Amino acid sequence: MTRLIIEPTECWLDDIIRNHHGEALQRVSSLLQQATGTPEGCRVTPGPSRRKVRFRGHQTRAYRFIYAIVNRQVLTFDEVVRHRCHNGLCINPNHLEVGSRADNKRDDWEAAAYGVDLETL
Repeated sequence: MTRLIIEPTECWLDDIIRNHHGEALQRVSSLLQQATGTPEGCRVTPGPSRRKVRFRGHQTRAYRFIYAIVNRQVLTFDEVVRHRCHNGLCINPNHLEVGSRADNKRDDWEAAAYGVDLETL
């Protein structure tokens, strides 16, 4: 089934990737430099909650912005960025992957049941 509605976020990401990718990569670099490393390889943003980033008039979660820019991928509303490390504060691009909401929920169940295999990161 083809989606007929294009979300404003999709248009914004498409514009960023097409016209402002270099500037966006600089912002990603800055965010990663501000983050603190953990023994598990996570890059954790300062503060108690998931970091948001504002770029060219739009605000989104930092990990979602980083994934989209690093991978040059316009994410749809239905696509979520999953944390392979199960650390919601992590913005390490190597720990992020795209999937569905069902995939994300399955990740939560598996992490609760079996833990996180840090060697797969």
